Amino acid sequence: MNPDVDLTVPTPGPHVLRDRLLALDSRLFEFAAEQHWPGAERVLPRLSRSANHGVLWFTAAAALTVSRTPRARRAAARGIASLSLASLTINTLGKRTVRRPRPVLDPVPLVRQLKRQPITTSFPSGHSASAAAFALGVALESPAWGAVVAPVAFSVAMSRIYTGVHFPSDVLAGAALGAGAAFAVRGMVPTRAQIVPPARPRAEVPALPDGEGLVMVANTASGSADRVRALRDSLSRAEIVECAPADVPAELEKAAARAVVLGVCGGDGTVNAAAETALRHGLPLAVLPGGTLNHFAYDLGVEGVRDLSRAVQDGEGMRVDVGRFVCGDRRGIFLNTCSLGVYPELVRERERWSHRIGGWPAGVLAALRVLRADRHPLEAEFRGRAHPLWLLFAGNGTYHRMGLAPGRRLDLADGRLDVRIVHGGRRPALRLLAAAVAGPLTRSPAHAAVQVGRLHLAGVAPGTLLAYDGEVTGVQGEVTLEKLPGALSVYRPLPAN
Repeated sequence: MNPDVDLTVPTPGPHVLRDRLLALDSRLFEFAAEQHWPGAERVLPRLSRSANHGVLWFTAAAALTVSRTPRARRAAARGIASLSLASLTINTLGKRTVRRPRPVLDPVPLVRQLKRQPITTSFPSGHSASAAAFALGVALESPAWGAVVAPVAFSVAMSRIYTGVHFPSDVLAGAALGAGAAFAVRGMVPTRAQIVPPARPRAEVPALPDGEGLVMVANTASGSADRVRALRDSLSRAEIVECAPADVPAELEKAAARAVVLGVCGGDGTVNAAAETALRHGLPLAVLPGGTLNHFAYDLGVEGVRDLSRAVQDGEGMRVDVGRFVCGDRRGIFLNTCSLGVYPELVRERERWSHRIGGWPAGVLAALRVLRADRHPLEAEFRGRAHPLWLLFAGNGTYHRMGLAPGRRLDLADGRLDVRIVHGGRRPALRLLAAAVAGPLTRSPAHAAVQVGRLHLAGVAPGTLLAYDGEVTGVQGEVTLEKLPGALSVYRPLPAN
């Protein structure tokens, strides 16, 4: 063999590789243009147009949002956030970095072509990025809804090749970018499944096959009829008592007298009444959310019939703290929040209008009326000093949210009251807004946030309103807020090991 002969195979340069990839991309595009996909000529072009400017995905998000399932609403929000990040990246970096011309439409049948051809550069596909970002964002929060959205997202991506506006590599790159945006959003805002609550000892609660021994009182005014029917199917031996709001306390007492486990389906006020009954009778409590907000049930991890049914049948539960307020002979408990100042007035005003215009509009109207009214701040003594207050909020456990309004609690047995105060001043609306923005981050002359185990107030004026779990009562003189650590046993689906 001649040693002067070089037998090594030359490595193609970057330009050669790029040309080969572009040639392959063109052949795949032409191959797709030659195929006849039954029914696609009527569907895919329309589907492609419907996704212009994200209209299809915003519509899908709206459909998920009106669902009563909180997981679906979270999935919709995550999908929109992922889509927004993908669109921002495409429009600021993607389209300006690679200025690739659109495919030549000659191989594409005229019936498939869009009436309005896009004029932006071809790489990457913005439609594919939005579709992948929305579908994966939804799936990361709710795999079930993600499975529903995924075929639509895939069809939108394929429609961009089918209608001749993108090469296959444009679609793949766009989809990869959209998926990256969804994972980036998850990195910034973890899904609920990623957030593991602190380990707590399990409560000794009985396992009830088919729900035998469970007596559940359901408030018919809470709009929970669908969930009650689903519960009958899931726990066939459970006894379910449906009653009007005025009859709830009496029916809870009767149920507690014959139940192994007391159950309740309704809003936060109904759940509060059930918790008080369960504490008095020493019974574990099974909560099925059936109201508008359902803070306690959702923080437990019970979002629907499936969660509660699993916990009841498997005997999964934990002990949680209970908040208590004491004012002379008047006392009560709260599972979520207790407050004095403008918020109780807002609750009372909201109740006046909710049956006429609905819960959320009534809340907005009540806030406007309360904040615009000419009023004076609440006067209360704390540690021997008088303080004017627009609002005192105490949460049963630490709320994890950047603001004054209740957010999510990761630990329902932390032994703390999450206290947030808005000091009195000349402009209550501005101070309340500032506190809502700052939340627990700062301490200022306008607002403060602390965590304590007990809070005592004196000098509370007669007729001062106190709101607890959506209910309102009058207090005066001395008011004490305190915790009852681990006082209540509740059913809760435990995370898998």
